[in-house]
Amino acid sequence: MKICCIGAGYVGGPTMAMIAKQCADIPVHVVDLNEQRIDAWNSDQLPIYEPGLDEVVREARGRNLTFSTQVDAAIAEADMIFISVNTPTKTFGIGAGRAANLEFVEKCARQIARVSSGHKIVVEKSTLPVRTAEAVKRILANASTNASFDVLSNPEFLAEGTAIQDLLAPDRVLIGGESQAAIQSLVDVYARWVKKDRILTTNLWSSELSKLTANAFLAQRVSSINSISALCEATGADVDEVARAIGTDSRIGPKFLKASVGFGGSCFQKDILNLVYLCEHFGLHEAAAYWDQVVIMNDYQKRRFASNMVKTMFNTVSDKQIGMLGWAFKKDTNDTRESAAIYVCRDLLLERTRVHVYDPQVSETQIRADLEYLLRDESGELSSYKKSLIDNVKVVPDAYAAAKDSHAIAVMTEWDEFKNLDYSKIYTNMPQPAFVFDGRNILDREKLSNIGFEVHAIGKSRPTVG
Repeated sequence: MKICCIGAGYVGGPTMAMIAKQCADIPVHVVDLNEQRIDAWNSDQLPIYEPGLDEVVREARGRNLTFSTQVDAAIAEADMIFISVNTPTKTFGIGAGRAANLEFVEKCARQIARVSSGHKIVVEKSTLPVRTAEAVKRILANASTNASFDVLSNPEFLAEGTAIQDLLAPDRVLIGGESQAAIQSLVDVYARWVKKDRILTTNLWSSELSKLTANAFLAQRVSSINSISALCEATGADVDEVARAIGTDSRIGPKFLKASVGFGGSCFQKDILNLVYLCEHFGLHEAAAYWDQVVIMNDYQKRRFASNMVKTMFNTVSDKQIGMLGWAFKKDTNDTRESAAIYVCRDLLLERTRVHVYDPQVSETQIRADLEYLLRDESGELSSYKKSLIDNVKVVPDAYAAAKDSHAIAVMTEWDEFKNLDYSKIYTNMPQPAFVFDGRNILDREKLSNIGFEVHAIGKSRPTVG
């Protein structure tokens, strides 16, 4: 058995590293056309920050784990090929803004068909719309080399920040397919370390749809509690107390009931929009509207957070400085895709605010690229005016530098280090009144209030004024 994975991103890299670690006798070859990314995987500075990933890669790399740009050779040698490429939301054409862009998946399928011989098992690892396997199968069936193929769906259920633990002890591994022999081949790989009762097998279409559905249900819970956070602020209730009260109900449970400035990441919004598009495609308009509301609520929460900052700071933040703590969409990752911080920063820049940003794992290059992408117009151009707004962003080396001379601090990512800062020191270096906007509800409001801060937190009715 030889395994190849096309795509060395947040899913392909860690997943293949774990398979290689647990299956020392199986050669695992991860390929990507991005030479810079492959060079990083082969260095001491991995392209992905994930707790525990360094140790897993170091154990297997050079033994049975290889990273390269030799895509054709890796495909030709492999018995099992994972497709783990990006499937972003379309920004053009039919389904723009909702449907998944399957360009890279199709290109992978055509490349596999072109260079394969013998029999191959092709595994969909990317998050895909239901029935995508049908298109992959048709492309592979027309291989000019007379190769034969089985297609499986094996969606990932990793949470960034805990991906290594999720891979070591998954809630479930889902494998969908039509060939029992092919399914068993992949079951045998995971069974090296995953209990067999946690390896679920289904048909292809159930597997593809289960991934979208799982993310939609999780995002729905986040949007639900965030909608209640707005009501809490208006009525005097405390959203954390409400979440604790309902979370003790065994029918509901406590997970994903943490109010915040909004969810981000590569999966939740993309998968929900894809689900909305599928429902509309099949004429299920009421179902589409139901799931669309989850995204609408998430966008509302981000806008509401920025708007509350402006209103609280005397209805103007023009030429004021705000220290933004955190840029990644969640702690313990350097992934910034759909991060709430990007959207809040954009709204503040449009108010002509000066923003000082600190994140322990996100580079200045990434921060500026995120803002440029978001501020481009429909034609993809960045106007001189928008460029001047980005010039109002300064990326600084630590939280104290972000807070120094800032009129307010905005906590955007729940990094643990933000809980333990010397806020007395920070307070003395800020203009008064000094505001704290806690977008993750991780700070001690009473402690900050006693120092002198005016504290505003998600789902808390009255700000604590020092």
